Amino acid sequence: MKKYDTRQRDHLIAFLAAHPDQLLSARQIAQGLCPQQISLSAVYRNLAQLEKEGLLRKSVRPGSREAFYQYLGAPECHAHLHLSCTRCGKTFHLDAEHTAQLARTMADLDGFDLDLLKTVLYGICRDCRRT
Repeated sequence: MKKYDTRQRDHLIAFLAAHPDQLLSARQIAQGLCPQQISLSAVYRNLAQLEKEGLLRKSVRPGSREAFYQYLGAPECHAHLHLSCTRCGKTFHLDAEHTAQLARTMADLDGFDLDLLKTVLYGICRDCRRT
């Protein structure tokens, strides 16, 4: 598919860049873009293209069939692992130092190079553990 820089794509990227630590469904994204009058089909089309370009990560939460998307074009995503809470859905970055330490340990002990942009660790966040 040929890449087009369109108004819809620009609005979508701006919206995703404003929410780098969130996993959002296509419907949530379309609702957020409602003021720009971007259709759900345009959102899906652009999400598919951004995923092909490596600017988005698509994932499915355990126990769900709905796809969620996270923008990877933000500079802070490149040196961090992403942690995602299976209760509340919040996604956030693991500290860069801890990310680097984990990646080095895996490389040293197992000879495995971790792909930081494609890796999500699932668990329960601090806030959800308290409740």
